[in-house]
Amino acid sequence: MLQITFIRENQEQVIKALAKRNMDATSVVEEVVQLDEKRRSTQVELDNILAESNKLSKDIGGLMKSGEKSKAAILKEKTVLLKEKSKKLAEEADVIAAELLEKLYTLPNLPADIVPVGKTPEENLNVFEEGEIPVLHEGAQPHWELVKKYDIIDFELGVKITGAGFPVYKGKGARLQRALINYFLDKNTAAGYNEVQVPHFVNEASAYGTGQLPDKEGQMYHDATDDLYLIPTAEVPVTNLFRDVILSESELPVLTTAYTPCFRREAGSYGAHVRGLNRLHQFDKVEIVRVEHPDNSYKALDGMVEHVKEILNELKLPYRILRLCGGDMGFTSALTYDFEVFSTAQDRWLEISSVSNFETFQANRLKLRFKDKEGKNQLAHTLNGSALALPRVLAGILENYQTPEGIVIPDVLRPYCGFDIID
Repeated sequence: MLQITFIRENQEQVIKALAKRNMDATSVVEEVVQLDEKRRSTQVELDNILAESNKLSKDIGGLMKSGEKSKAAILKEKTVLLKEKSKKLAEEADVIAAELLEKLYTLPNLPADIVPVGKTPEENLNVFEEGEIPVLHEGAQPHWELVKKYDIIDFELGVKITGAGFPVYKGKGARLQRALINYFLDKNTAAGYNEVQVPHFVNEASAYGTGQLPDKEGQMYHDATDDLYLIPTAEVPVTNLFRDVILSESELPVLTTAYTPCFRREAGSYGAHVRGLNRLHQFDKVEIVRVEHPDNSYKALDGMVEHVKEILNELKLPYRILRLCGGDMGFTSALTYDFEVFSTAQDRWLEISSVSNFETFQANRLKLRFKDKEGKNQLAHTLNGSALALPRVLAGILENYQTPEGIVIPDVLRPYCGFDIID
């Protein structure tokens, strides 16, 4: 959430920055500023009444001590009226504050200066490519055919148990899945990230804290009975570990990693581009989250990008990195890099990671602060990234490593799998 003070003092800058997201924020910004002025003037009036009421209470005490009960009675009548007025003003202030918060929730984060202008994914900026695209043998197949051939993932069985988008991993497919999870976690912990296990359900406050609500309400599975949400990513519970927390400056940075299943409704997703593992309602992901000093967050973002690059280099998968344009960025992000693996069998790029800096946007919602050297509380910066999401990494391995003899396992995964080939 954008800070109201910043919006009030930089209205034109906010409107111009959000235009990069192809959003005309003029009317919303004006409403926010007007509501904030109304809130502040109401609060000043309320404070004055409370101060007057407190003064009268002291005066009444003095009059009672001096035996001037009739004068004290007159003042008591005034305090009754002031209390009624203060109650009404307090209720009005609460309503204005709620309206203001609702408006603030509609404003996305401001894009960083280096975010490219653009409306569609085609306008994202390709900033890096690595790896050779393999030449596959004649008759090479996409992963949804390979998994049937080797009986390692069963999509139909998942439909029987739950529905489309909930695959069942079997035999060497399940072991390869587990190998990837352990490998990713080991890489992250070796890089200094502290592993945690977190709940797979979150409450409404947690979903608001990281920006899933109200922006992505329709994409989350919701248990109405207990008012809990299945997590769309480990980012939500992990970042909320720090909700309402004040860190000392010496505690920064805080690095955390977690493996969780992820649940997404993906409403409206259909077509050939979502076949097989390309888009699921339940999938596994290993996440990295950082809480950083504002002065260091973009250096930390570069470090996260290098960390994911190292993993993909070890897996020997051809990949590229895109800097997302304003129109393709997530609601909460100030700057996002997408990693995509090339699927030779599908002849297309598959997104397998997003690494983002949210600056103070999430921290403002979370009330996540640190105490600086002067003893003042400052909002921290939060960052997160996939390291990595499994389905499309697995699809890339199955398709790019296929041979006439079977699917060869990348060297780095063989100690985790316990086998060299799926045949």
